[in-house]
Amino acid sequence: MRYCHKEKRSPYRRIGASGVRPPSQAFEDGAAGAFSFSLGGNILEHTASFREFRRYAAPGILGMVGISCYILADTFFVAKGTGSLGLAALNIAIPAYNLMNGLGLMVGVGGATHYSLCRAQGDDAEADRTFTHTLALGLVIAVLFMLTGIFGVVPLSRLLGANGETLEMTAVYLRLLLCFAPFFVTNNVMLAFVRNDDDPGHAMAGMIAGSLFNIVFDWVFIFPCGLGMFGAALATGASPLVSLLVLSGHLRKPGRGFHLRRGKPKFRLLPRICAPGLSSLIGEVASGITLLLFNLVLLRLAGNTGIAAYGVIANLALVESAIFTGLSTGVQPLISRSTSADRRRLFRWTVVTALALSLAMYVLVFLFASPVTAAFNSEHDPALAAYAVPGLRIYFAGFLPACINIIAAAYFSAAGQAGRGFAVSLVRSIVAIPPLLFALSAVLGVTGVWLTFPAVECVACALSLIFIKRS
Repeated sequence: MRYCHKEKRSPYRRIGASGVRPPSQAFEDGAAGAFSFSLGGNILEHTASFREFRRYAAPGILGMVGISCYILADTFFVAKGTGSLGLAALNIAIPAYNLMNGLGLMVGVGGATHYSLCRAQGDDAEADRTFTHTLALGLVIAVLFMLTGIFGVVPLSRLLGANGETLEMTAVYLRLLLCFAPFFVTNNVMLAFVRNDDDPGHAMAGMIAGSLFNIVFDWVFIFPCGLGMFGAALATGASPLVSLLVLSGHLRKPGRGFHLRRGKPKFRLLPRICAPGLSSLIGEVASGITLLLFNLVLLRLAGNTGIAAYGVIANLALVESAIFTGLSTGVQPLISRSTSADRRRLFRWTVVTALALSLAMYVLVFLFASPVTAAFNSEHDPALAAYAVPGLRIYFAGFLPACINIIAAAYFSAAGQAGRGFAVSLVRSIVAIPPLLFALSAVLGVTGVWLTFPAVECVACALSLIFIKRS
């Protein structure tokens, strides 16, 4: 990385006699045919082609699915290597990972969004400052997680719901995972900036490379090496290092837009960095809070077997959530630099794509719930299967409204309506879950737990549709 700033010509065009184009109307000069432009006064509008939409959406989806496979691979191999208790311990630990990943996404996506707006205005110096401050803020957050992993992992494990049977395995996994926090957070920052620097393919390659490493070495460390939960955490923790090595290829490109810049800290930048990424944070926190509350209720209703069954459901759900998160973050650069009319078109394309994917996934889960559960049930526990199979079929119905919520929250944030995105995410994560979970589980038991997710997403979807109609 370069530490001294060198002024260079911005790839973004200034318009009008009186100044720089507003961020809401910013655009990037794309390849011929990717955008069509019409000039009227000081406003230059563009229409994103469906080809351009695909160019950003597909790598986003594939990349985030790759990242989600970090945990899914752990789930599969831990289930095979340590049985239902290991599966329960892994599921207990995931909320901590969600929080760490969410803060990384908040900083990365938020910083990269502000970077794009700075580049669109032709302010390369501010763009470089944004990257520098984003990276520094990410490292501060990561160090706090690392210190928690070193000194506070046992109390944290108990707080997340680990008991005498699962405490040791949960603590082992969390300790190593949190010690790798600087690499996880830095990877999230670099992925977002590389994607917003018009290189979504490189970002996708980095995410997939890290995921493949994790899958391979999960097996190596757990089975040939016999390292159990420690091996699963080691493979997962080392994966962002592989991704960062791949992303370093972008840093060697002479035309890259972001560089490290020396100077005094400018704290005014921190809200601008964090605000656009709040919906990403809340989305991850939503997953973490859902996991935590569900684990606590299931521990009371069905013991560790219920938590293990939820581990199967939740980790498969993580993959589907990643599809929609990847879709929304993938098209975020297009939305951020588009006009109002173009944003609505991009939103429609994104929602239709998400609904089609969600419906296809639900059909697959409904038809193959039993064999999928069996793949994670190494001990052939009939109780685990009795909980997980109907749970999959009920729970995954919630992704039909959830995909709209995820995309709407990201859309509002990218379009400069962060408050609406935050509100949708807040309803999904904090407002609706506790009352619906406790009410439905009290009446329907474990089935009520599975029904909570679709019910919460329907409530949030109603709010999303209201905001969309008014936008």
